[in-house]
Amino acid sequence: MELFYFFLFGALSAVVAALELSKRTKDRITTSSAFNAFKNNYLLIYSLMMAGDWLQGPYVYYLYSTYGFSKGDIGQLFIAGFGSSMLFGTIVGSLADKQGRKRACVTYCITYILSCFTKHFPDYKVLMLGRVLGGIATSLLFSAFESWLVAEHNKRGFEQQWLSLTFSKAIFLGNGLIAILSGLLGNLLVDTLAFGPVAPFDAAACILAIGMAIILATWGENYGDSSDNKNLLTQFKGAAIAIASDEKIALLGAIQSLFEGSMYTFVFLWTPALSPNDEEIPHGFIFATFMLASMLGSSIASRLMASSAPRVESYMQIVFAVSAASLLCPIVTSLLIAPSNVKGGGISFSGYFQIFGFCTFEACVGIFWPSIMKMRSQYIPEEARSTIMNFFRIPLNIFVCIVLYNVNAFPITIMFGMCSIFLGTAAVLQRRLFVITDGHKSKSQEWEPMERDTEAEPLND
Repeated sequence: MELFYFFLFGALSAVVAALELSKRTKDRITTSSAFNAFKNNYLLIYSLMMAGDWLQGPYVYYLYSTYGFSKGDIGQLFIAGFGSSMLFGTIVGSLADKQGRKRACVTYCITYILSCFTKHFPDYKVLMLGRVLGGIATSLLFSAFESWLVAEHNKRGFEQQWLSLTFSKAIFLGNGLIAILSGLLGNLLVDTLAFGPVAPFDAAACILAIGMAIILATWGENYGDSSDNKNLLTQFKGAAIAIASDEKIALLGAIQSLFEGSMYTFVFLWTPALSPNDEEIPHGFIFATFMLASMLGSSIASRLMASSAPRVESYMQIVFAVSAASLLCPIVTSLLIAPSNVKGGGISFSGYFQIFGFCTFEACVGIFWPSIMKMRSQYIPEEARSTIMNFFRIPLNIFVCIVLYNVNAFPITIMFGMCSIFLGTAAVLQRRLFVITDGHKSKSQEWEPMERDTEAEPLND
């Protein structure tokens, strides 16, 4: 493996370590022992759940290609996953609110384990079934766990600011450190030990089973609106009304869909972008490097959220603008650097520059996750949290399905350009959200001194 990969990984590691070690007292939040026990239990389970997901990530495309499927066939398998998340995700999200978030988390484990099992079969229909199960599991992963955490945190009476600490730590560990270790473990299983590309999926199934056992043993149940007189259609209607009647929730949903749609498209695009001529690249190690960049972003986010200024709604405008610029890197390199026609070999010269751009994008992803979680906890009503969060996933899944369906119709640079445009749009919408929330905050600050003056005013007989 080329020294470039080790150099980049080492440099990012040094920056992350320096940021974490240099945290001052004012950057840290003082909490209680009861909260720390609660937080650590959640972080352990969330890390195991994310490990089960991350172990599969770098090898899904690679596994399908080793089975002999074309880029178009693989695209359709990806579409099945996102389409499944779109069609069934909202239903399972509503069931999580009504039947219990703990049950939904256990269902995630079972569904994903079954999805991993299908990877042993090079049959297209079986793999399609696996993608459908994986789509359902993904919807649960990104709604049920967060919904359980927010409800349980509030039920136990912990301070609201402490929730931001759990979010940032969850992303630092689950989307950072665990993702890196998962990438390295996958690289060990597939490349070093030569167990084959299906080995990471078997490892993921084992880890998910361990996590499920801990959930069953340690978690209590909580609900959104569990009233018997509310069916799924009523829950859907209530969630839709909440989104339509509150501009903040609607903007948040649009921002999330645009960013996550671009992010999931990037997951599909980075492998062919870095190896357009079948260059030999260390998938697991590059994936681990991306996750280290995400870890850097979550470390930055934890500092930003620990202080009162700048507000999340403010700094996320910059994050979306930077992410839009970073995904222009493949377009810029295609214009400035002559493409190579040599088949095989190591990564190309333009590939080096693209990796830097992709690492920048992953750093933005690391900032995005805890920040969007904090905004969701502030603006989304508790009684329909999972339902609304899965409503947000409908447009992003439509977007990704359309992109993947036309994967062979457009050059890869056009697809990156589309992602960049969507990210730029997210920055504009984030600006609107900032203006709205800043206006509400200013009005509340104006009313506070007026109320105090009224209270202090003596009564005249």
